[in-house]
Amino acid sequence: MGRRRKKRAFWSKNIFLWVNRDVLQYPCSLHFYEYEAKRNERQRQKRSSVKPREGMADEHGGRRRVALPWAVRIPLCLLEAAIDASQRRDGSVNRSLFALFDRCAAANPRPDAAGVSSRDVTVDVSRGLRARVFTPPVEGRPLPVIVYFHGGGFSMFSAASRPFDAHCRNLCGGAGAVVVSVDYRLAPEHRFPAAYDDGEAVLRYLGASGLLPDEVDLSACFLAGDSAGGNIAHHVAQRWTASTAPPSENPVHLAGVILLEPFFGGEERTSAERALDGVAPVVNIRRSDRWWKAFLPEGADRNHPAVHVTGDAGPEPELTEAFPPAMVVVGGHDPLQDWGRRYACMLEQKGKAVRVVELPEAIHAFYLFPELAGDNRKLVDEIRAFVEESIIKGQVVH
Repeated sequence: MGRRRKKRAFWSKNIFLWVNRDVLQYPCSLHFYEYEAKRNERQRQKRSSVKPREGMADEHGGRRRVALPWAVRIPLCLLEAAIDASQRRDGSVNRSLFALFDRCAAANPRPDAAGVSSRDVTVDVSRGLRARVFTPPVEGRPLPVIVYFHGGGFSMFSAASRPFDAHCRNLCGGAGAVVVSVDYRLAPEHRFPAAYDDGEAVLRYLGASGLLPDEVDLSACFLAGDSAGGNIAHHVAQRWTASTAPPSENPVHLAGVILLEPFFGGEERTSAERALDGVAPVVNIRRSDRWWKAFLPEGADRNHPAVHVTGDAGPEPELTEAFPPAMVVVGGHDPLQDWGRRYACMLEQKGKAVRVVELPEAIHAFYLFPELAGDNRKLVDEIRAFVEESIIKGQVVH
């Protein structure tokens, strides 16, 4: 009996620390937790005399705990445990192991309570390229289309993953747009530029297949994505608008790009990356480096043009006049926030229209957690407003 009580006390203590600690990564002993706290305090004191270069909020330097409800903390713990358990040092993924966590939702042609239905389509059998199409209730007006790229470090999840299925369904109903969620090929089995190639292939397919309902207006097409998907959305938009001879029969016109906490980077470690490493959930330096290692060509560093898009560590990105207006969402507890702001500044310097949406309390991937209702509601409202305004401006131009 004494041994059983000791075991229960041990696991109770570790589970409590697991879901309460800032790192939210894995169960830890009390000794290790105290060691981490002391180490974090020493690092905070060293940084206190250094002025942040990116205009970071003071609380980041103090490594303030991210306040999250229990309904979010526990899934975050499981998510991070699944990522760390299945992601190898070389960036490869134990897919069988990760599949135990990555539960999928089936497409449902029957409308849900919001009137949104979904179906799966095959874009290219030869490369295994598929997409999930979400359709809102027809409102008697032309519907815009949002081509969406899911996040996951280029190497994890799919369009059918439950969080992304629910997110795209919510986006479809809230924005009043048809959402085409791209099930692009994953790294490291398919490295750069496979995901970008898949994005372009989907745009060509939409224009040539007659896949979407008659109510859809392909001249009001938006590219959107979160995290790594935001990176893909940018590069696909850059490629599509840079084409010197797009197929004349393809009616797809890009009206905007929507990047949710996009996954950009470089060899440099920004203020946010350093200050929030080991504090903010989901993204940290170790995981990011492994994701880039899985995606980039062998031997490439993080100043590769796929990663570093602002031009200050390499060639200036070339954006044609046709590159569409952009909306960039920045989370105040996201280690990638500085890269998102730099990206927006780069667009402004090139004379591109850009709207930056700052969500001070948002963590990375907040949009996958319905419990974070305030930020999710604001996100959908901002996306709907951006889509409607971009369509109106595009009609004026044309």
